[in-house]
Amino acid sequence: MACALWTCLVLALLPSLAASGFPRSPFRLLGKRSLPEGVVDGIEIYSTTISCKVTSRFAHNVVTTRAVNRADKAKEVSFDVELPKTAFITNFTLTIDGVTYPGNVKEKEVAKKQYEKAVSQGKTAGLVKASGRKLEKFTVSVNVAAGSKVTFELTYEELLKRHKGKYEMFLKIQPKQLVKHFEIDAHIFEPQGISTLDATASFITNDLLGSALTKSFSGKKGHVSFKPSLDQQRSCPTCTDSLLNGDFTITYDVNRESPANVQVVNGYFVHFFAPQGLPVVPKNVVFVIDVSGSMSGRKLAQTKDALFKILEDMKEEDFLNFILFSGDVTTWKDHLIQATPENLKEARTFVENIRDQGMTNINDGLLRGISMLTRAREEHLVPERSTSILIMLTDGDANVGERRPEKIQENVRNAIGGQFPLYNLGFGKNLNYNFLESMALENSGLARRIYEDSDAHLQLQGFYEEVANPLLTGVEVEYPENAILDLTQNSYQHFYDGSEIVVAGRLLDENMNSFKADVKGHGAINDLTFTEEVDVKEMEEALKERDYIFGDYIERLWAYLTIEQLLEKSKKAHGDEKQNLTAQALELSLKYHFVTPLTSMVVTKPEDNEDQTAIADKPEEGAEATSVTSSQAYLTSYQPPQKTYHYVDGDPHFIIQVPEKGDAICFNIDEDPGTVLRLIHDPVTGLTVNGQIIGDKGSSTDSKTRKTYFGKLGITNAQMDFRMEVTTEKITLWNGEAASIFSWLDTIVVTQDGQYLLFSSRLSVSINNKKNMVVSFGDGVTFVVVLHQVWKKHPVHQDFLGFYMVDSHRMSAQTHGLLGQFFHPFDFEVSDIRPGSDPTKPDATMLVKDHRLTVTRGSQKDYRKDARVGTKVMCWFVHNNGEGLIDGVHTDYIVSSLF
Repeated sequence: MACALWTCLVLALLPSLAASGFPRSPFRLLGKRSLPEGVVDGIEIYSTTISCKVTSRFAHNVVTTRAVNRADKAKEVSFDVELPKTAFITNFTLTIDGVTYPGNVKEKEVAKKQYEKAVSQGKTAGLVKASGRKLEKFTVSVNVAAGSKVTFELTYEELLKRHKGKYEMFLKIQPKQLVKHFEIDAHIFEPQGISTLDATASFITNDLLGSALTKSFSGKKGHVSFKPSLDQQRSCPTCTDSLLNGDFTITYDVNRESPANVQVVNGYFVHFFAPQGLPVVPKNVVFVIDVSGSMSGRKLAQTKDALFKILEDMKEEDFLNFILFSGDVTTWKDHLIQATPENLKEARTFVENIRDQGMTNINDGLLRGISMLTRAREEHLVPERSTSILIMLTDGDANVGERRPEKIQENVRNAIGGQFPLYNLGFGKNLNYNFLESMALENSGLARRIYEDSDAHLQLQGFYEEVANPLLTGVEVEYPENAILDLTQNSYQHFYDGSEIVVAGRLLDENMNSFKADVKGHGAINDLTFTEEVDVKEMEEALKERDYIFGDYIERLWAYLTIEQLLEKSKKAHGDEKQNLTAQALELSLKYHFVTPLTSMVVTKPEDNEDQTAIADKPEEGAEATSVTSSQAYLTSYQPPQKTYHYVDGDPHFIIQVPEKGDAICFNIDEDPGTVLRLIHDPVTGLTVNGQIIGDKGSSTDSKTRKTYFGKLGITNAQMDFRMEVTTEKITLWNGEAASIFSWLDTIVVTQDGQYLLFSSRLSVSINNKKNMVVSFGDGVTFVVVLHQVWKKHPVHQDFLGFYMVDSHRMSAQTHGLLGQFFHPFDFEVSDIRPGSDPTKPDATMLVKDHRLTVTRGSQKDYRKDARVGTKVMCWFVHNNGEGLIDGVHTDYIVSSLF
């Protein structure tokens, strides 16, 4: 079912007046100080830009606002953005006087703890989230010193879904003051080619719009620019307030030479399907309408207005009926009636005479409608090639008959039995929307909230228009067997005119030459199959020009769709299934840095010698605003060297990079949880690093299937009398007998003497806020410990650590260990590359350390720069615990304890 598709944004940048206690005066700009035009209460918003980049319907939007405090004292500056509920925030950065404070996406449970800490300390709000009709509000306020500059940058992503034949990007603009540099810049890239492109604004005349707006498209590329001058922003020629207050809308569509389009990039694919010119499938619609006492007055009047319009749009081949429920259930007719002119006239009279009465019996109303649609099909009262739809409207909870939501859901689910979709419309706010949504989702439909505004009848009518023209039923999207992984939803009960089906997934073989996709469905006249064949290499070549938009968009589009659908499935699931779906969605949200209902974005900035952490949540439907701040340690960041030479991460996977060869070797160590392995030992410098293995929850005893990781690291330097124990929970440092304990939540730099300083000539330990920890001994030994986190309630996985040696040039020639032995130069040769047992992973012969080994080509991930996504590293895999590559055998490296 296609939803209304749009991207919406509101900018409202208001300097705070709370400190003065006085209302804003429009005459304050005329004072003796002659402040620059556009300064309000000492704050000048001198630049606001909205950069929109769309590739294959996937929008990547960056909102940047720059301000300066021209007052002679500190002022608070607020940044407000309203963005679509269907969008996911992916980044937020705050830059004050050239120092940037980034946002980090974390599990929501972490944010909750920080919130509780903030409340206990009486902290003030740093970031606010709220919800509106189709928007979520993002707000952050910061205190800016006199003469200082601040830059806010928010990034969010969204898949633009097709609605009534167009993709619509809706930007609601409200800067509240004149802005020296205001610009909307949208670049669109569509591999199918762009067929139409338009842009309109509700807040200025066409003449003025024409001089500030440029729009163009040719072939695959489109561009829209809106750049009004200061004079064009004025509400009148001599005014100092802004005219920019309203809607800016970009609409476009793509060429439809083929009903389907498949795009493949870097092993991920996306498949768009939207056939044109098909006859509409006749529909059988039962409207189940709440007429309880709470629906009286304006609600009922607007419902009747919408039904009148819907009756006008009914086609003669359609069938319909009305069921009214209050305390009792009444029907217009005993069975479905064809939408002939005579019957529609009678239906209008029935609607006109609807009156509110009594209580709310949702259960019996729905069961009556289900029974009517089922009987019509069984008794052949409707055409064989027709489709059935049940639409229910209510404004409250059941208070008569069956009242338990879970029991009503069970009754409806059993009665429908997957035969047709249920669409639930919730009128107003005083209802259990989660119940309506869950019930609709588990019956292949969706829920929609109808807001009690003057346009409520248009909201109802608009929803019906989305489902009024089904072109196909029973749609199945099929791909070659054993060729696809991690497929998003690929079956749909209905395909509606003007919408689009989008399926994404991963290719099992990234090097496959061709790709075929079939879409099958039942049409109004016959069954149809649409086939799309793609030359993968040719496609990737053609899509190289996409880079002018943004990077691996198909992979991110796949992740976006997958998370969205996992969250949707979890709403109707129970028990272990719900837990597993939630765990998968959380893992992807963290990996791809999306703010979803399972994650929060935390932004830290220092203020008054005490850091504040603002937390951004994605609200559930109807959620209230939440604001939080918290204390943190000194904010810093670490930019590691560009090349990693040796590291161990994952299962555990040891990766030895050999820059001289432009290649890498990898091997695994399979040992029992609890085993401690020696990674590095240098008797000259005194440095030793050991790692303790942990397993998944309830790990199998079979070493071939067991997943193991490093869960604890012990680091010592005998010369400095220094020890460090790193776990997934905390970091403990001993300098002699004195111990210091730090949390991964901290963002600090510790020097050898334990002071919080930024630089050190000997020992430096930098904890980077639940991402990584960097340890340096002087200027020649540096390693990074990466923290990998999973959902705490994940049924299988546990948090674990990765260890990356990024600088070892001061280590002695006597250094050894599973990693340390490779700090010295060594050589290898690979020959006789041949097919392996897995056709995607060739075997070869490797000559190394006087051993001739059979190795397999594969890949691992380098998570040093990004613990969520990682960077793929190709390597030659040495089997049997690195036998023949490492000195001795792997059991030689087992030690008794971390220290």
